[in-house]
Amino acid sequence: MTATKRRHLFAGFTLCSLLAVAPTVNFAQQAEADIPAEIMTKLSSLSAEQMDFLRGFQPLRIIPTREKLNQELDRRSPEQIEQFVSDMMMAVEAMAFRPGVDMAEIPLNPEASSFNGFKVVRPQALNEYLRDPGPFSVHRYIHQWGGIPTFAGALVAVDQADLIAGDVDVAIVGIPQSMSSGSRDSRNAPEAIRAMHILGERDIYSMVDPLAALNVVDYGDISVDRMSVHRGLEHAYQRIMEIAETGAVPFVVGGDHSLMYPNVKAVQDIDAGEPLTVVHFGAHYNAEPTRAHLLSDRDAVYRLITEEVVDGNNVIQVGLRGSQATPQAFPWLREQGVKYHTMAEVERHGWDEVAERVIDETRSATDRVYISLDVSVLDPSQLRAAGRAAPGGLTVRELAPLLRRLCAETQIAGFEIMDLAPMLDLSYVSAMNANYMMNACLSGIAMRKMGLDDENYLDPMTTDHGQN
Repeated sequence: MTATKRRHLFAGFTLCSLLAVAPTVNFAQQAEADIPAEIMTKLSSLSAEQMDFLRGFQPLRIIPTREKLNQELDRRSPEQIEQFVSDMMMAVEAMAFRPGVDMAEIPLNPEASSFNGFKVVRPQALNEYLRDPGPFSVHRYIHQWGGIPTFAGALVAVDQADLIAGDVDVAIVGIPQSMSSGSRDSRNAPEAIRAMHILGERDIYSMVDPLAALNVVDYGDISVDRMSVHRGLEHAYQRIMEIAETGAVPFVVGGDHSLMYPNVKAVQDIDAGEPLTVVHFGAHYNAEPTRAHLLSDRDAVYRLITEEVVDGNNVIQVGLRGSQATPQAFPWLREQGVKYHTMAEVERHGWDEVAERVIDETRSATDRVYISLDVSVLDPSQLRAAGRAAPGGLTVRELAPLLRRLCAETQIAGFEIMDLAPMLDLSYVSAMNANYMMNACLSGIAMRKMGLDDENYLDPMTTDHGQN
């Protein structure tokens, strides 16, 4: 299938599937529960429909837990319970979409002269100076401390011809989108990360200089419609595919985690015959099928699996905690074959054992690996500018070695770092640590290119002073 056809299919998907396809998972079937005998004696006046409602998942849209629901039932009289259940049923019904009443699609003005203005690429004829294809510098000095910041201080490329002419290994690109849930400042993350050091520096653990081993460029920012997640998806998909088609690894700086969907899809569609393993780091499982909007950071993983972009058996999640995952979420992940690793598992078995399991699972899955890193995987004490932060996360000291190993010991097809909201941290620490995580993977890719892909390779000079 040609790239043009793939792009056309994605456009059709954007209009049809994202706006019309309802979730296929019936969580109610997974949530049926027995009601304690002492409460059952109060429920004789309830109808069969009301009893089915109580046993199903729907009450948990209002009452947070089954235990709390039982408490609410237990403290009421039979007459009060009947009214209580009736009120809950009406509330749940009121939450649902009402055909002919509620807005089913976001109205747009197709007569607008600038309808697609946000994604029109500047024609070459408008450039003041014509040039041959290839990466170029925007820096004036050999040691650049000011001027125009670029990711890792790298050369700049603006189109696919530049990537090909420069034989680029890694193209770092920003997607300044903040339209999904969480703290909406992730659109400023690309510029905050560009302005911070650490990315592209020598890795002290392997003593590898990634910029000496790899051809790395700053591929600018991908434009988005700042009033619509869906409007920007196809364009993001096309631009990430544009990078991947050249053989360069797209390094994506988000942006919120809804971008995981078009990014992963683009990398997968480049070589649809070769399945892709997705290693997703984050506090939240992002497979929630009950949102009003059919694509957001909270359900990107759900879409990728249910729409068969990736096989659930090839999805690995690391660092889960937070309140998004319900008791029904984990059975669903298991049914899809997802290998999830929670912080509860870390507490029980220790981080070293969990990290080894992640590496073994990644190696034994598929040849091509995509890493999706939500900065919420780190504890807020390590990175406070996460759009949806959750206490009890990993440390930089735990995560960086795992990223370096994954990127050195497997074939990385894509990498993304998402949901950094710079306004939440007035210091430089969050942006610095985000760059450090990216540098760990960039160093790993350089190590693999240099043949330093042995298990947990560390430079002997840095691990022992040799003075014994």
